[in-house]
Amino acid sequence: MPVVAKKQIVDGSVFERTLTRIAHEILEKNTDPKNICLVGIKTRGIPIAKRLAAKIKKIEGVDVMTGDLDISLYRDDLTELDRSPTLQSTNIEGDVTGMDVVLVDDVIFTGRTARAAMDALIDLGRPRTIQLAVMVDRGHRELPIRPDYVGKNIPTAKSEIVLVRVKEIDGQDGVYIGVKQ
Repeated sequence: MPVVAKKQIVDGSVFERTLTRIAHEILEKNTDPKNICLVGIKTRGIPIAKRLAAKIKKIEGVDVMTGDLDISLYRDDLTELDRSPTLQSTNIEGDVTGMDVVLVDDVIFTGRTARAAMDALIDLGRPRTIQLAVMVDRGHRELPIRPDYVGKNIPTAKSEIVLVRVKEIDGQDGVYIGVKQ
C-alpha cells in the first residue's frame, strides 16, 4: 500500500542543521572520536550514519569507523512480514569489540527495530557501549528503549506514517507526515 506525504515537518536545511547538532552531541558524549563506530540500520540509517561520520571528520579531523547493519533475521515480526526474507549484507569496517557504537536509524517508533539491531550487533562483537541516534522519535514505544540522540520529537497518532527522506535514496532531505492510500 503506497504512502503519500501530506505535511512537511522538516525541510532540507533544517535536516542538515539537525545532523550537525547530532554529530556535536555524539562528540560531547564520547571523549575519544577514534573509538566511535557509526552503524546505519538499513535502509535510511545508512546514509544518515555516513553523513554523521563526514560531519565528525569535519569537526574533529578524525575518520570514524562506519558500517551498515541488516536486521532482517533479528526481527520479532519476521513471520508476519515474509516467510523468506531477502537478506542484505551487513558491512562494518572493523571489529566492534571495545568500540562506542552508535546505531543510526531514521525513525524510532515501537523500539523493536532498535532491539533487533542490538541483537545483530552483539553477534558481531562486544562493544564498550551501544548508543542510538535517530532523526525522528515519534513515540508509541512498546519496549523500554530510548534514543541517546534525537533530531526531532514528533508526536504522532499511531495511524500516521512518518517519512524520512534522504537525498542519497530519495533525491531530497526532509521529514513528512504521510498517510496510506
